[in-house]
Amino acid sequence: MRLNLRQINIIQHAVTELAGKDAIVRLFGSRTDDNASGGDIDLLVEIQHVVADSAWLSAKISGRISYLLGGQKVDVILLVPNLERFPIHHVAQKEGIVL
Repeated sequence: MRLNLRQINIIQHAVTELAGKDAIVRLFGSRTDDNASGGDIDLLVEIQHVVADSAWLSAKISGRISYLLGGQKVDVILLVPNLERFPIHHVAQKEGIVL
């Protein structure tokens, strides 16, 4: 996994603050490959309760983490009960690393 402890702590804190302490965050995509380089940070945030404005929450989480990491590109997808599931959700759950 190509995140350092500081980056992990920032991600965890931002997700907890914005999505709740029960949210689970997984890193997926190229950052899980130790042999790769570069790339954005792809995150799946799993929330057990209904989220009224999921697009806004996803944008807030992404923006907060990006800001705190100095402008690093961060993509956030949400997995919540009231949203349709897509193949990317399955891939991220299966291959992602819980932070």
